[in-house]
Parts: sequence; structure tokens; C-alpha cells
Amino acid sequence: MKKYVIIAIVAFTGFFSVKANAQTKIAHINTQALIEAMPEYKKAQTDIETFAGTLEKESGSLVAEYNKKMKDFENAPKDESETMKEVKIKEIQELQKRIQLYEESAREKIGQKQNELLKPVYDKARKAIEDVAKEKGYAYVIDNSGGSLLVSPAADDILAPVKTKLGVPATAAPAAAK
Repeated sequence: MKKYVIIAIVAFTGFFSVKANAQTKIAHINTQALIEAMPEYKKAQTDIETFAGTLEKESGSLVAEYNKKMKDFENAPKDESETMKEVKIKEIQELQKRIQLYEESAREKIGQKQNELLKPVYDKARKAIEDVAKEKGYAYVIDNSGGSLLVSPAADDILAPVKTKLGVPATAAPAAAK
């Protein structure tokens, strides 16, 4: 008798879980297309490029100094003392190290600037996606911008309503979005 009760409970539970799954709504969105369409993203990209350009100019002055020292070293008189040559070589090596450290620091600063400027954009897009999903009753929203989703159940594309929610003009989605 216990067997029948357990089987009935399992069947009953299975029936409700199948019914719950049948009612689950799924949507998909190309978040990369959404982000790239947002004016905030375009402004952030411009600001990042400007910041990187400033750092590159500073790096350029170090490189120019390095090139000048190299040229001076190559054009040094043949009868220059070994001590003087060693001093110049040491200066060139130190300048190389400074350039390398500056470039590493610049990459870090650019990364930090990207995080600082793009995080609010990503957060705003995520909030809009969550809001549209909630309004339209979607339990799951799949990001298909990575292109790795090979097989998926039928779902609605919510790119247009999310763009509308953000006030971004609805243009044709890129071909990769489908």
C-alpha cells in the first residue's frame, strides 16, 4: 500500500511541475545590440577614447625622449669613454622601464575608467530588461548576443520593448541577433 501512496505522490508532484513548466514564458534579447544603441554608451565610449588619447599623448612624450636618447647614443663620438657609454645605456634602460610601467598603469587606468563609465549603462539596461520581463510576465530572459545559444525553446524577442522603455529609437536589429 505504501508503494501506491508514494507513486501517487510522485505522479501528483510531477503533474504540477509539468503544468508549471508549460506556463513558463521565455524571452530573449541581444543585450549587446541594446547597449550599443543607448546614447549613454556612445557618450561613455567617446569619454573613454578621449581619456585614452590623453594618456597616449603623455606616453608619446616618453617615447620621444627615448628615441632622442637612442639617436644620441648611436651618434656618439667613437672615442667616447666606456664609462660614458655605460651611463647612457643605463639611462636608456631606465627610460624603457618607465615607458613599460607607464603603459601598464595607463591600461589599468583605462580599465578603471571603462568600469566607472559603463557600469551605470549596463545597470540601466539590466533594470529595463527586468522591468519589461516583469511587465510581460517572462520567467526567463536569455541573452543571445554571445551567439552560443544553439537550440532554445520558442521565445519572444524583447529588444524592441526594452528600447522603448529606455527611450532608445527602435531600429532594425542586427542580423546576428536572430
